[in-house]
Amino acid sequence: MKNGLFDILNNIPSLLDCLAKTIASENGQIKPGIDVLGHCIIVGEISKALIQRFIPEIREQFFPSGSELIAASHDIGKVYPLFQTRLQDAISGHPSNPERDKPWKGHAGVSLAALDGSPKFIPQIAGRHHGYLSPEYFKSNYEHFGGPEWQKQREKLLQKLMEHFGVGWPTVKDKVHAALLSGLTSVSDWIGSGSNFDTITDVRQISGLPARVQEALDQAGFVLPRMKKDLSFEYIFNNKSPRPAQSAFIDTVSTPGVYVLEAPMGMGKTEAALYAAYRLYASGKASGIYFALPTQLTSDKIYTRFEEFLDKVLEENSSLPKSVLVHSSAWITETEMGKAGAPGKDWFHSGKRRILAPFGVGTIDQALMAVMNVKYGFIRTFGLMGKVVILDEVHSYDSYTGTLLDTLVKWLEKMGCTVIILSATLTGERKNKILNLDEQNFGASSPYPLISVLTDREKGMQEIPAKSTVESTGSPHVSIKNVSDDAAFEEALKRAEQGQQILWIENTVDEAQKRYSDFTGRIGNLTITVEFGLLHSRFTKHDRKENEDKWVDLFGEKGKERRQECGRILVGTQVLEQSLDIDADFLVTRICPTDMLLQRIGRLWRHNDTVRPAEAHCEAWILMPEYEKVLAGYNKKTENVFNQELGKTSYVYDPYVLLRTIEIWRDLTSLTLPEDIRPLVEATYAERNEKAPLDWLKGNLQKKRSILEIFALRTTDLHIKTLPDTGMEVRNGHSYSFFDTSNENHKTRYSEIETIEVLLFYSEPYYHDNGDISLVLSPDDPNDSKIIKLNLKRGLKQGTKEEQKEWRRQSAKLHKHIVTVPVYKAPLPANQKTLDRFREYIYTGSPDHGEETLRIAIVKKTGELTGINGTKISDSALSYTNEIGYLVK
Repeated sequence: MKNGLFDILNNIPSLLDCLAKTIASENGQIKPGIDVLGHCIIVGEISKALIQRFIPEIREQFFPSGSELIAASHDIGKVYPLFQTRLQDAISGHPSNPERDKPWKGHAGVSLAALDGSPKFIPQIAGRHHGYLSPEYFKSNYEHFGGPEWQKQREKLLQKLMEHFGVGWPTVKDKVHAALLSGLTSVSDWIGSGSNFDTITDVRQISGLPARVQEALDQAGFVLPRMKKDLSFEYIFNNKSPRPAQSAFIDTVSTPGVYVLEAPMGMGKTEAALYAAYRLYASGKASGIYFALPTQLTSDKIYTRFEEFLDKVLEENSSLPKSVLVHSSAWITETEMGKAGAPGKDWFHSGKRRILAPFGVGTIDQALMAVMNVKYGFIRTFGLMGKVVILDEVHSYDSYTGTLLDTLVKWLEKMGCTVIILSATLTGERKNKILNLDEQNFGASSPYPLISVLTDREKGMQEIPAKSTVESTGSPHVSIKNVSDDAAFEEALKRAEQGQQILWIENTVDEAQKRYSDFTGRIGNLTITVEFGLLHSRFTKHDRKENEDKWVDLFGEKGKERRQECGRILVGTQVLEQSLDIDADFLVTRICPTDMLLQRIGRLWRHNDTVRPAEAHCEAWILMPEYEKVLAGYNKKTENVFNQELGKTSYVYDPYVLLRTIEIWRDLTSLTLPEDIRPLVEATYAERNEKAPLDWLKGNLQKKRSILEIFALRTTDLHIKTLPDTGMEVRNGHSYSFFDTSNENHKTRYSEIETIEVLLFYSEPYYHDNGDISLVLSPDDPNDSKIIKLNLKRGLKQGTKEEQKEWRRQSAKLHKHIVTVPVYKAPLPANQKTLDRFREYIYTGSPDHGEETLRIAIVKKTGELTGINGTKISDSALSYTNEIGYLVK
């Protein structure tokens, strides 16, 4: 083949000469890789084999004959002049300009144009196999695509693929089906681009391709592990017998559908959901389990319980050892997902990869992105298909996330999933929206606990009242007191000196850090030993795990023997309010909406068998301003959301909901649980007429909710509305607009505060003569195991299997030393040369797709943050310690 764009335009290469990629030898030399036809055949064969690994119901429903052809045709667009010229330039060592095909997003855009005229959705599936869709206004014979002659070559390639697989195009039913097939296509491409196939230069001449495909799928973790059958609840959960509400729920879950379990905190909703999921999977009615939780902390702690559950129910599996399935770190390092799941790529991240595992625990955000127009959102759709999806701690407050959740449940129904929704604090109206039901007569008088079942929409929803027991909620009577900060501070210290275990929950990280510092500043004045802890989101994963393991164990079942050692005060944020089996003797909490407030109270006197100091009694003190003073702060209808009486809480929760909450709670002196849960939640959110200033606060909330709901729908492309009073037009979902992923920054939770990742290490990088770099990841002795050595010249991706595994281990280790912070509190961006040093090990962001780039900082011995070589990183004083986390002064 002749070099140069002019030559290649006039001398069209044969299909055998059209390369899919280049490969690098160990000495860094660039050589030709496999041709496009060969790569497309490999990807098609992978997708065909992958389909066979799903349960029969899923295969039959979502993967009709021809699905493998869609996957195989994804790279048809590589048969075009610019792409082939770029590869030839790389082989010859000539520089190339990657910007030339940016308008149509590279070869994926050519694939989309080349397949124009194919059945609905198919061109768009091929056109977004790199995560985002190319523009649709380019035609297949566009001159930059090589004109009609190159299009003939692409059509010839497609014909050869049809002949190889012996199939034509399938019918794609709707956009949910399209999302599943898009996920199949991209995942197959990732695996087909991985190291298992690097040595293949011509697929038509290799024997044993089917075996290599099966091996690659095993290594990627796509297996259906076997579960032991007919295990009892008592066997799985350490001889605990199911409570009445648990038994009632388990008996109802027998087929895919949507199930809601409303029950008080501490009743054992998690165990009930897991046992129901176990029975469905063991009977072949589910392809896996995904447990979605509200925060990273809760998902990490549930993972421990999930590991114990899997260890009991799984048989050993020769394709994928149980140890890999059970341990999340092993899942990342021992499985190879191919190109996009390799170190340095955005899908190496464990939080994303867990959704593709047969059994995963993660945040609700990853599940919500399955219905959103975000980069690779359809991978998450594919990952959830056919699974039991458990959505824990679903509440009533957030309109934006709630709207996404409503859409998610609709999609999961269409995807053959079983949806289990767990909540202690749902209103009837909110449940109707989640289940997509017409308004029903729900309210404060509805039974509680309650099981709702929706398996047939023609028959409607069934409601089954469930019995509750006093032991399921710890102490049923809670004393309530509204107090000032100063009074609560002194009371907490006094009770800690009595040996009590105390939770203090704030609404912002800044306030939690300050309160912790206030407490530790009083250590010298205490007459007896008291321990203090701090939990929030601005720790690195490494430090957060150590803090969480220590404090959640101390306040949980494992720490019962140690409660007598000394009093303790654990300060934290919202991460402490949900899905954690922690048990406090005394609670102090900042005011927040009723459903969250009840969750926090659910951490109080949780276990009846806990031995407590004689002075302890079940009591929650609420840091609550006076209702009238808060109201007065809004009398002038100020545009500023900040309220002096509410402080930073007015930035976190809507003032109208907070006022409704304060109105209810200001006169409360005690609670009876679970009887008071539903009346309190319903009263907070019940519709009513208001007088000034509540009338315009309510109006502002309704307007905000309306806008947020449309913003949320806009990310899923399901609406036919215009944003009110914004001048922003919203598309109505015509044709293929569902595939528009031009906005890479859609969020799962509405916030005006963007966040960014910051990589921290504890010394200047040490550069070795061979090009390697050493980093110290701990403030401890720099000679210990906290040193990581990175090969920056070529990484280890071209090495042996063991070297590649070590490459993944190093990348996973590096990920543990990232902290996520608001952009406005982050260090200044690192220069491109610095980012390039880490690109083979950690995802550094893509500005071209609207992403912020990774920030990097060095932690000095004083805790102060600085840039590499002492460069300035901020106008503010930034610091980090494993005691207080990331701090801006």
